[in-house]
Amino acid sequence: MAVGIRIRDRFERNWRFLKGNSKGASKIGFNDSKWRMLNLPHDWSIEGPFDEKDPSGNGGGYLPGGHGWYRKTFTLPAEHKGKRVVIEFDGVYMNSTVWINGHKLGGHAYGYTSFHFDLTPYLAFGKKKNVLAVHVDNSKRPNTRWYSGSGIYRHVWLTITDKIHIAPWGTAISTVKATKSSAAVRIETEVANGGASDANVLLETRIIGPGRKTVAVIESAKKIRTGAAGKFVQQMTVKKPSLWDVDSPTLYQAVTLVKVGGKVVDDLAACFGIRTCRFDPKQGFILNGRGLKLKGVNLHHDNGCLGSVVYDRAEERRVELMKSIGANAIRTSHNPPSPEFLDACDRLGVVVVDEAFDEWEKGKLKHGYKDYFKKCWRDDLTSMVRRDRNHPSVVLWSIGNEVPEQGKLKGARIAGRMARFIRKLDPTRPVGYGAHPGPWTPQLWAALDVCGYNYRNDLYAKDHREYPKRRIFGSETFPLNAFKTWTDAIDNRHIIGEFIWTGMDYIGESGIGHARDAYSKYPVNTACCGELDICGFKKTRSYYRDILWDNGTRLYIAVRQKPDNGEAFRLSPWGWPATKSSWTWPEGKREWWMAYGSDEYQVDVYSACEEVELRLNGRTIGRNTTSRATRYLATWNVLFEPGTLEAVGYIGGRPVAVQTLRTAGDQAKIRLTPDRKSIKADGYDLSFVTVEVLDRKGTLHPKADNEIVFSVKGPGEIVGVGNGNQASVEPFQAKSRKAYCGRCQVVIRSASRSGRIELTAKSPGLTSAKAIIMTG
Repeated sequence: MAVGIRIRDRFERNWRFLKGNSKGASKIGFNDSKWRMLNLPHDWSIEGPFDEKDPSGNGGGYLPGGHGWYRKTFTLPAEHKGKRVVIEFDGVYMNSTVWINGHKLGGHAYGYTSFHFDLTPYLAFGKKKNVLAVHVDNSKRPNTRWYSGSGIYRHVWLTITDKIHIAPWGTAISTVKATKSSAAVRIETEVANGGASDANVLLETRIIGPGRKTVAVIESAKKIRTGAAGKFVQQMTVKKPSLWDVDSPTLYQAVTLVKVGGKVVDDLAACFGIRTCRFDPKQGFILNGRGLKLKGVNLHHDNGCLGSVVYDRAEERRVELMKSIGANAIRTSHNPPSPEFLDACDRLGVVVVDEAFDEWEKGKLKHGYKDYFKKCWRDDLTSMVRRDRNHPSVVLWSIGNEVPEQGKLKGARIAGRMARFIRKLDPTRPVGYGAHPGPWTPQLWAALDVCGYNYRNDLYAKDHREYPKRRIFGSETFPLNAFKTWTDAIDNRHIIGEFIWTGMDYIGESGIGHARDAYSKYPVNTACCGELDICGFKKTRSYYRDILWDNGTRLYIAVRQKPDNGEAFRLSPWGWPATKSSWTWPEGKREWWMAYGSDEYQVDVYSACEEVELRLNGRTIGRNTTSRATRYLATWNVLFEPGTLEAVGYIGGRPVAVQTLRTAGDQAKIRLTPDRKSIKADGYDLSFVTVEVLDRKGTLHPKADNEIVFSVKGPGEIVGVGNGNQASVEPFQAKSRKAYCGRCQVVIRSASRSGRIELTAKSPGLTSAKAIIMTG
């Protein structure tokens, strides 16, 4: 079987970049020799600096925007003359304009959808040079309610095909029906004829299953006129299919060959999964015939200290982290994600609500998507749906989130228009929307297939009685109300599931989940939300979620922090009580915490056990029952004394779980733990290294804030540092970072050669540490 006819390469190395604007930079002869050389993807906003007066404000995390220019000079072999050459951008934030050899190809406003241009008419081949220029305009701000980044932050591809070729995003694969014995798979393929004459086209499609075995083959013929496109519809039977599921995400591949006159002129391999799913108004979400309650998270697109840059490993890691906290579903709030993120969801088994917009015609921000909606919504929905429709993880299209017009008939008309448009592009999936708490109209929900209730779990039972055909899920839920929102979801069988706000903390929307009013202002630059912080470190709230979602944790000690500086705690519904799993106290200055009582601390134990016993230095403090009736929580007030605090969980009178906290001694040493000790030598792969400050016995020191200095030897480099401190304005692009609560993070990127990367971490007064990462 012939493969490799189509050329599709990442077009990302050796671009010139200028932060700012420059007259004439689109022209082929422009002198860019003094511009910075870099590889894409790239986000200039994450490079900083933080600025309290930046127009992005707290929504954008006080990081810069502005203008940027990218230019790439390249040659194309003479043998490609006569081919079709297309440049594809997976995402540019925002208002991008593209030129090739001085010819303006066009622009793309929305920063979250993919787009492409045909370069063919303007290219030179052989030794002659070509210049691709891209202007990015993120100067009109605020234009987003969360951190967006700036620049060509997703992948760029150069695709070379024959004049007769499979159209961009021209393959649509769906499961017609599936049982354990067989599955019917439908494949629609759009073939474009850009040649000079009509062509008789033979389309061969093979389905490749587990073990690289061919499980089905079909051929179809069609005459396609010059300048036109033809659609092939093929249906194949796969015997004894391995169904895609959250627990066993088996993937297949459809390999399509385009033949003209017996010669293969184009080929394309598309991954897909065989699965059926539906949303039922009585039973909730049904995947492959079984009910699945969605344990979902909302997730913004940034990768912490890496900003919005799409590294394949960073996208995969975020999905791995969501799986690790028990999630089986992700809502891409509030924009289409990168293709690599969806690829990871496909491989790892997570279902996705793929969301389009945060604004329609009426805006929330001065320069938001409202400025482009009327002109661009069709193109942007087309991009999202045609690009993402083959991902088995995607089970629902969402047309928006909390738009101001949702409570008016005009909003219902706009929703209906978009829903009908999407159904024509993809009739296999339903269309939904995430609504703010109200008001909303019956006409809005009537226009849609699935109804997302943000923070209205109180309406689950009532609305089911009044609207029994309505399909409902909790599209956003408050983490502070975790027990109530989850039990409401499981007690109402018709509820599809819940999506907590959020799975991971994110830059921007600063301080909405913080426990202190003063900390919702600068320098706080993250939302202070999330089961995990922006480094991916697990927060105390996530252990409570483990209990609710039956995610393995049976017992967890969370000690309530005392207020300092006289500030009272404020429990935001997006936040969580200020707690640490620590028995190293006090924090802050002694006179502050002594003024608020004594050395007594409230100790919460999250428990999936029937009983919990709390011990201090071997003495029993108390033994309490825990169950749904106690919200899986036992609480004691404990007078602090150094030593060990231990919780023991019992089921049937027998101990089944133990957690022990130890008072840390003096800070003594550093420990480095890479998440991967072997990475690819491709210039893009990453290892996320956790950095911890320990005492002599190896106990994490929760007060440590030492500055850690990093150095690297070998074929790798530091691309980001972070620590999870919501109020830190240290640069993310640096070779040092202060620890926060005893930890920080450094991210290592491989070079394009094999070898041994040696990372060293040092800090005055601490024993240094080394970690070895191999590349190959």
